[in-house]
Formats: sequence, structure tokens, C-alpha cells
Amino acid sequence: MGTAGRETRERLIETAERLFATEGVYGVSLREIVRASGARNVTALQYHFGDRHGLLRAVLERHRAEVESARHALLDAYEAGERDDVRALSAALVRPLAAKLAYPSGRAYLRILGELVNRPEPLIGRATVSDPADSTYRWRALTAPLLEEDATRLHRRFVAVRFTMIELARRAQSGPHADDRLFTGHLIDLVAALLLAPLSTETLRLAAERDRERIP
Repeated sequence: MGTAGRETRERLIETAERLFATEGVYGVSLREIVRASGARNVTALQYHFGDRHGLLRAVLERHRAEVESARHALLDAYEAGERDDVRALSAALVRPLAAKLAYPSGRAYLRILGELVNRPEPLIGRATVSDPADSTYRWRALTAPLLEEDATRLHRRFVAVRFTMIELARRAQSGPHADDRLFTGHLIDLVAALLLAPLSTETLRLAAERDRERIP
């Protein structure tokens, strides 16, 4: 790919990131993205990304490596400490994403993540549930032994991930803010509390009823 092709590709990604964040991932047409990017026609987008989902993947990949590296470093520190600390694990989930609040592209990324995870059928990367090299997969594995078995069965970890992303998306939409430290620290506290919240007798009874109904 020549210099002109790389520049066009980057402009399309930057434009899509901005418009996906402000208009919604499915609220903006591909033609609008092409026109706003300055590319000559829609075939440029098709050439570089194939379709909307290919473009969305490229937008998310702009940030993935940085988030993965930061979270793995926090999980390395957690394991080196040899301690069962739900707040430390909550920080490992939150802080790599919260760092994105500091700049416009990062805030756009968080808004996109918030939309994807809050859909009726959330769009979650397969790696988070199937790839041991993925930081969220690793986070889930380290968190599971610290939770009640029933909490794990009721997808408490996914709820924590979704809550984290939605709250960060809300913060990103209202930003930029002069200082995100208090917000981030409080969000970590809330995630830790969510993970450890005891299950009520009512919830356990209803879960048992649901499981019985599922048995053929």
C-alpha cells in the first residue's frame, strides 16, 4: 500500500471513530463517513475495510494494544503480590480504559465501547471468552475464584465489565474533565462492590427455579 493509500485508510478510521461516537455505530451511513473523510468515493472504504464491521474492527484496534498492555501489567503486579484483592482486580479492569478519558480519540473509543456492550445482544470480542492471551480473559480467570459460585453462574463478571464500559462512556460523553481521578477511583470501588455483592435469598430461589425449568 502506498503513502496515499495509507493516508486515506487512516483518515477513514479517524472519521469513522468520530462519527461512530457521536452518531452511533449504526446511525451513520458509510457514504457519510467517506464524504466526511475527504475520500473520493465509497469504494475506498470497501477496498480498505470491506464493510461496516471491518471498519469498526479497525477503529477498535487503534486502542486495543495499549489497553491490553496496561491491563496485563496490572494483572502481572496482582499475581506477583500473591494476594486475593478484588479491588486490585477491579482496578486492572477499569484503569486501562479510564486512561482513555484523557484525549479526544480515547473518549470516542469509550463511547463506542459503551454502545456496543449496551446493545440487546452485546457485541463482545470472542477473545475475551476464548483466548487465554487476552487480558479480559485473564482478568475473568483471576476474578472467578474470589466470587461466590452462584455469582459467577449469574454472569457477575460480565455485569462488571458492562457497568465499567457504560460508566466510562457516560463520562467520556460529558467530558473532557479537568481531573478524572476521583471518578476513576470511585468507579473501581463500585466495580469491587458489584463483584462481591451477596446474593439474596430471593435471587437464589429464582435462579434455582430457572435452572429447573431448563432441565429437559
